[in-house]
Amino acid sequence: MLKSLLPALALVAGLAGAVLAAPAQAGSASSEVVGSGTFEGRSNHVTTGGVSILKTASGHVAVLEPDFSLDGAPAPTLGFGKNGEFDKASEFSKLESKDGLQVYQLPANIDPAAYNEF
Repeated sequence: MLKSLLPALALVAGLAGAVLAAPAQAGSASSEVVGSGTFEGRSNHVTTGGVSILKTASGHVAVLEPDFSLDGAPAPTLGFGKNGEFDKASEFSKLESKDGLQVYQLPANIDPAAYNEF
């Protein structure tokens, strides 16, 4: 889970696949951090590192920071939750790698402000 992601996003259950935006674009001058935090392990998994949600000219992106690491999980995917409850409808991608910098474009129908966990 993510701890203290502004307005409180967290890693829920299964992370995992397709990086849709280049890391260089994530830090562009036209982006605004709308949430950030650090992962905490859940479901008997060790997950560490930072995550940020950015608003860019082309929509929102989730950035798993260079220190991101997941010890492993069967078919980990990315999505949002609220108050400890994962919203299956917010699941949008498989995790590309179990560690390191990754950038994922959020689908337009997902409003990160509606959640307090990633």
